[in-house]
Amino acid sequence: MVGWIWTRECQKEIEREKQEYRKKHSSLQKDLEGKYRDIITENRRAVAHLEVELEKERNRTLSYREALVSQSRKLVEERRFLEQEQEKLEREKQVLLHSGAESTLYQSCLAKEEEWQKRASILLKEFEEGLKERQDIYCSLVVPRSQRLEIEKNLLVKAATDPIAMALHVESGLKDIFKYDNYCGTMLNRNKSQNGKLMWLYLRNWELAVELQKFKRVEKAMLGKR
Repeated sequence: MVGWIWTRECQKEIEREKQEYRKKHSSLQKDLEGKYRDIITENRRAVAHLEVELEKERNRTLSYREALVSQSRKLVEERRFLEQEQEKLEREKQVLLHSGAESTLYQSCLAKEEEWQKRASILLKEFEEGLKERQDIYCSLVVPRSQRLEIEKNLLVKAATDPIAMALHVESGLKDIFKYDNYCGTMLNRNKSQNGKLMWLYLRNWELAVELQKFKRVEKAMLGKR
């Protein structure tokens, strides 16, 4: 009799343990399912956000490429025009060199303006060195960004205050370079001249513009002395 009662009590205890286990298991399962749903929801939200950001970045990259292509095309066309003007002025120079008194006046004015050209060439060399240094820092993974910004500020100040730079419209070109020129050489590159693309187009255009300005200044001086 006692054994039978003990057996029934054991069965009740076992049943209670089973129910308690089922309850805990059910609660744990619901908790895990809730966390799983939260993780899935958060993951989907993150994916959606990243897709939006990726699309924005693609659009920015596309806009940059279009702007760079447009600016490069503009510079090439401008260089072609400057070269044509240079050829035209060269022909006019040859005519003047063979016309007696005009030749003497021309040589005098030319000698004076060649001094201006030398100063302009020195100035452009300073801008070239500054741009090479700026681009080298831009391509560096370790040099602080603040150093690049300081160089950019100094170059812009010089472009906005130097009369020769102002005549060549260097300031607007610098702003384009700082905004669009992100070309870097290889990771192991140590040659600063291999960095940058747009900057070299501008430097070449400024050199041609100096040559053109020289002859225009000669022409203006001669007309004023006649």
